[in-house]
Amino acid sequence: MKFKTQKIAYYFFAVCMLLLSLQIVYGFIMGFAHMGYDNLHSIIPFHTARATHTNLLVMWLLAGFMGAAYYIIPEETDRELIYPQLAIVQLVALVVVGVTAIIGFHFNWWEGRKFLEIPRPLDYLVVVDVLLFIFLIGGTIWKGKRYSTTSIVLFFGLLTAALLYLPGMIPTTNQTMDSYWRWWVVHLWVEGVWELIMGAILSFLLIKLTGVDREIIEKWLYVIVGFTFLSGILGTGHHYYFIGTPRYWLMIGGFFSALEPLAFLGMAMYAIAMAKKGGRQHPNRLALTWTIGCAVMSFVGAGFLGFAHTLPQVNIYTHGTLVTAMHGHLAFWGAYAMLIFAMIAYAMPQLTGRKLFDNGWSVFAFWTSNIGMVAMTLAFAVAGVAQVYLERRMGLDFLQVQKEIEVHFLGLVLAASLFSLGIFAFIWIFIKYGLPKGKIENVSAAN
Repeated sequence: MKFKTQKIAYYFFAVCMLLLSLQIVYGFIMGFAHMGYDNLHSIIPFHTARATHTNLLVMWLLAGFMGAAYYIIPEETDRELIYPQLAIVQLVALVVVGVTAIIGFHFNWWEGRKFLEIPRPLDYLVVVDVLLFIFLIGGTIWKGKRYSTTSIVLFFGLLTAALLYLPGMIPTTNQTMDSYWRWWVVHLWVEGVWELIMGAILSFLLIKLTGVDREIIEKWLYVIVGFTFLSGILGTGHHYYFIGTPRYWLMIGGFFSALEPLAFLGMAMYAIAMAKKGGRQHPNRLALTWTIGCAVMSFVGAGFLGFAHTLPQVNIYTHGTLVTAMHGHLAFWGAYAMLIFAMIAYAMPQLTGRKLFDNGWSVFAFWTSNIGMVAMTLAFAVAGVAQVYLERRMGLDFLQVQKEIEVHFLGLVLAASLFSLGIFAFIWIFIKYGLPKGKIENVSAAN
């Protein structure tokens, strides 16, 4: 650890681990409900469990990105973070807003818009919290001793993610317009600006872990950013097929969605090429394994499986079915969850001075979680294809179809159990690392 204020990242990572654990609990509640064992319905209805599960995902990923930024930016700018105490205030505020939203869901206090269920009054608090975060990161870069492509791309990815939260707050009573603006948030986050964040963090990790010259790695980063903006922005059109928008979105969405896998393929090629080119063998091989795994799994989940069902001719049948869940689970896991795990695996030895990356539990966590997630994806695929055939092709009633595919969720729950073993092994290693060295101080250089 080069700078004292980098240890702020630890507390964001700890929040990540807690929120991820809660997300898994709610995932099991939904899995058993799909199997016909919805015994908690009177306490936690399915729609509440689903909203909580998806919003916890967004929360812990955002906490992970923020933690990664607080670790990376001081090193990239060669200076301490400005106003480190405010970063702790920002974390506490984020947790308070998130917990309030989750509790609110259980009392039907929400907007009811998928992924954007958080009540409107809390939206404003989220905006204030994120603005504080952007101020701390941007101010550190502004006062930094150097500027790097990695830090600039990371900052603009985080900044545009904050700005793209605002369209979801545009008031409208029209269902089509509401869906139109909602996808500006959801799609342009996960298939647009979050990819900038992903590219920047991958760049940082590859520079640190492979020993390849920064100039070479950051040139690749420009290419990735270009592909992301070319395909991801207009690729939003594949969400507009059937919500009442003009028919030209069928062509635009279909064409640019077909290009989106190129961005993820480029990331996979980029990561593998840099790892092969690296001249030094970094001792933290586990962090490199998570990094390369992220690039590969994101191509499979976000790129290939996304392409497989976003063409209009296919999506007319798969839209809103478990095929979407198949794509979504592996996409989020590969592109973003594994990235945060890679960052944690790299940062924790630096923050604590304890080198547990060659621990057998660490290897177990990687392989068990990934095998479990692939098995979950396959279970969703089988259930989704069955649902499409029975419901969309044969015309059976929705609830009748749900009854028919209950058996497939037994396989899903078993796979999720294997996945959870890997996750909890990772969390156990995180706990064993202990607290970071020293205390967070108001370093004079930060002011």
